Amino acid sequence: ILALTITSLIVGSVVGCGVATEPKKDFDMDLISSEVTLRNVDFAFDILKELNKEDLNKNIFISPLSISTALTMTYNGAVGETKAQMEKGLRFEGLDQNNINTTYQHLMAYLSQVDKKVDLTISNSIWYRQGEAIKQDFIGINKQFFNAEVMEMDFSDPKSADTINNWIKTSTKDKIEKMLDPPIPADVVMYLINAVYFKGDWTTQFNKEHTVNTFFNGLNKNIQSVDMMSRKGPIDYGVREEYQVVRLPYGDGKVSMYVILPELQQDINSFLTLMDRNKYMEIKASLELTEEVTLNLPKFKMEYGIKEINEQLIAMGMEHPFSPTADFSDIREGLFISRVLHKAVIEVNEEGSEAAGVTV
Repeated sequence: ILALTITSLIVGSVVGCGVATEPKKDFDMDLISSEVTLRNVDFAFDILKELNKEDLNKNIFISPLSISTALTMTYNGAVGETKAQMEKGLRFEGLDQNNINTTYQHLMAYLSQVDKKVDLTISNSIWYRQGEAIKQDFIGINKQFFNAEVMEMDFSDPKSADTINNWIKTSTKDKIEKMLDPPIPADVVMYLINAVYFKGDWTTQFNKEHTVNTFFNGLNKNIQSVDMMSRKGPIDYGVREEYQVVRLPYGDGKVSMYVILPELQQDINSFLTLMDRNKYMEIKASLELTEEVTLNLPKFKMEYGIKEINEQLIAMGMEHPFSPTADFSDIREGLFISRVLHKAVIEVNEEGSEAAGVTV
């Protein structure tokens, strides 16, 4: 759900393979494990690598699921070449549109109840200018499959941007308070917004008394002072010539953070270029329960964005959707994507992690 590059770490907060045991089960595990979900993994690493080309010397933290969800809602209004390029950019080529939507529907249902001990919330909304003739089939699809809240609004009202920002703030439990600056531009017809929020305590927490201030080998071998958490004991651990990896579970263990430490001489940016679905699966497969591991992990808080990601999406094949000649006639004639904005925040400490991501 969340991908992070921070100094000499690559951290991903992802859903494990366990099935939730809650009484309510309105999801199909076959769909959740389907090709659509695997393509989302492809998209996650591809968008991360594109962002890293521009922000080579910065720490990057994004929510690929937030980005892909907002764009998939938009994709439901695309036609012709615009639709084909969105499929390419989202890595959905060759997949059935109804299957894509249904997979998102089941994935969101699964994530909302995967573990009673973690809070994982995905919220979607559509805001459109008052009086616009928006096609109801488009609205209906996104309400049905993405549980999108839909609001018709007077965008000329100076308070309209504040209303949307308040929805974002509420959906991220105050972690992200603002994405839009008033006033809303006169040519904006619609905002499609996704917000993801996560909060979970480690299954095995770090002892605060063991946290010490020490030096950390950061980005570009920059030595910096950090509060280093430490724990010792059994942990899922893997080691290969080019990396070490640990799995840090939250709650009942169905959601985990994977911390990957490249080999000391390996440049983090070079290592990141190797990351894709297959490498990710290889890294996960290297994990074994190891009885005695000493883990030192920096305690940190960071944010990335607000970042416009138009150029990265165009580089991934989505040029036409950003052109005035785009065809989103299944929403309304004459529309194109003007901007895609993303922001993500994370805090990791001895108790666990809290994170949020928003795409507008």
